[in-house]
Amino acid sequence: MRVFLQHDETANVFAKQLLDIGNNKVAMGTSTGFITLPTDFCHITDSKEELIQRVFPDIAQKFNNHNWLGERAILAAKNKDVEDLNATIQNFLPGQLVSFKSVDTVMNQDDVVNYPTEFLNSLKLPGLPPHNLQLKVGSVVIMLRNINQPRLCNGTRLAVKKLMNNVIEATIIKGKYKGEDVLIPRIPMIPTDLQ
Repeated sequence: MRVFLQHDETANVFAKQLLDIGNNKVAMGTSTGFITLPTDFCHITDSKEELIQRVFPDIAQKFNNHNWLGERAILAAKNKDVEDLNATIQNFLPGQLVSFKSVDTVMNQDDVVNYPTEFLNSLKLPGLPPHNLQLKVGSVVIMLRNINQPRLCNGTRLAVKKLMNNVIEATIIKGKYKGEDVLIPRIPMIPTDLQ
């Protein structure tokens, strides 16, 4: 995980707390086996919707404010949780969902029988978007591949501005190139890209 601190002391403290947790430097309760987090570390909520409302209050009205979006994020440990949160957040955004489906094929035609398209479509691999990527204008996305360094590289946060068949127009919402509009094309990804 990269943390860009920009001389922000609270980000510095948070990054140190995360490292301490990851390095087992936080005391664990003897009876429960749980750690106790500092009171200002996080907010406990009862549902995904409550969490989203706490982090992104009034997102339906504020989704075009890129400064506001760039200051907010929800961290999740599992890709499944990220998928669920993203789907729920998109329900709060106005407009229609647009689907971008991958075209999954095998490189060696001899393997077609062993790996039918339906099976390939069902795979959820880290570092790849899902087979059916659904987005709305205003959705926040993160680059998974380096396309045009240093602007469009792995980890760049963007807000979707326009959705077209083979191109997504988006605005960079964080970092040195914040505010720049970019085009993200549909690109082929082959297994050697994953190594």
